[in-house]
Amino acid sequence: MLYDNAIADFHQGTQMISEYAGVYEQEGIVQYIANRLPIFAHGKDDLHSFRYITSNLIHQKLCRKVDIERGFHVNPDTVSCWYKKFKEQGERAFFNQDNRKGTAHKIFGERKERIQKKPDKGQSVNSIAREEGIRESAIRYSIGQGY
Repeated sequence: MLYDNAIADFHQGTQMISEYAGVYEQEGIVQYIANRLPIFAHGKDDLHSFRYITSNLIHQKLCRKVDIERGFHVNPDTVSCWYKKFKEQGERAFFNQDNRKGTAHKIFGERKERIQKKPDKGQSVNSIAREEGIRESAIRYSIGQGY
């Protein structure tokens, strides 16, 4: 098709994902195009953006799941999982990462300070957990991690 050739000429090395969308990489930046116009870009190693953008392309009907699977050699179940997350949670499913870095999510701030003082006074972990309304295991985990 003449139209496909015109899009492919947009940038040397452009790979067409579908009839409407293509992708190329230049200087470590992956650029996505639709109808000869740039629509998204992300760093070569940015997996979160890749998952978001490919899910968005599917959602905008610029390509199908199978086009992503074939174009990027990705497992069909994986693409379906990404798209499901995109439909249910939108952008935050890919970018709102949990930054706890191994700390128990129920033990932070004032609660953490309060809990840290109680074992020093001889109170048992079990009684602390009941008072605070959290599991014993969360407290034991925090103690084991040195928090």
